[in-house]
Amino acid sequence: MCHVIVTCRSMLWTLFSIMVAFAELIAFMSPDWLQGFPRPRSAVAEAALAERPRGQGRGATCGPYAHSFGEVASAFWQAAMLFLAAGTLVLGCVACMSVFTLCFQSILRKSIFNICGLLQAIAGLLLMVGLMLYPAGWGSDKVLDYCGAEASPFRPAQCSLGWAFYAAIGGTLAAFLCAVLSAQAEVATSSDKVQEEIEEGKSLICLV
Repeated sequence: MCHVIVTCRSMLWTLFSIMVAFAELIAFMSPDWLQGFPRPRSAVAEAALAERPRGQGRGATCGPYAHSFGEVASAFWQAAMLFLAAGTLVLGCVACMSVFTLCFQSILRKSIFNICGLLQAIAGLLLMVGLMLYPAGWGSDKVLDYCGAEASPFRPAQCSLGWAFYAAIGGTLAAFLCAVLSAQAEVATSSDKVQEEIEEGKSLICLV
C-alpha cells in the first residue's frame, strides 16, 4: 500500500531540489557567462574597425559563440561544459525523483532520501570542477579578442563576469545544502509519529 507522507522538511527539500535543478539549467543554457566586446590587438585592426559604418563598431556583445562543441574557445571550456552538463543532469534526475518521495521512501531497502542526497553531493562536486575549469580557459585567442591582450587564465582583464556564472556558483552551493536537507527529510519521514500514523491505517500522512 502506498503511503503519501508529507512533512515540512521533506517538502522543503523537494521544492529546493527542483529550484536548484532549474537554476543550474538556466545558468548552463545562458550565454551571459563572460561579457565584453571585440577589442582589436593591433593598430591596423584598430584602423579597420574605425572605418566601419556606425552601428558596426564596438557594440556590447556576449560571446564567444560556437556552432559545435569543437568550436568552443578552449579545451578547458570544453571540459567545463562536460562537468557542468553532468552535474546539471544529475540534479535534474534527483529533482524528478524527489517528487516520488511522497509515495516511496525507499528503493531496495535503501532510503531514497539518502540516495538523492548522495547524488546531489556528487552533482555539487561535478559543478565545482566545471566552475574551476571555466576561468582556466580565459587565456584562449577568442577571449583575448573580447577581453584584451592582458587576459589570461583566471584573469578576465577588461571583461566582466555575467550573472550566469554567479547563478551557477549559487546553484552549486545550494546543491550541497540540498544534500544536507535530504538527511533531515529522511529523519522526518521515518519518525515515530509517522510510524504511528501508518499503524493506524492512514494512507495520507501530513505532519509539521
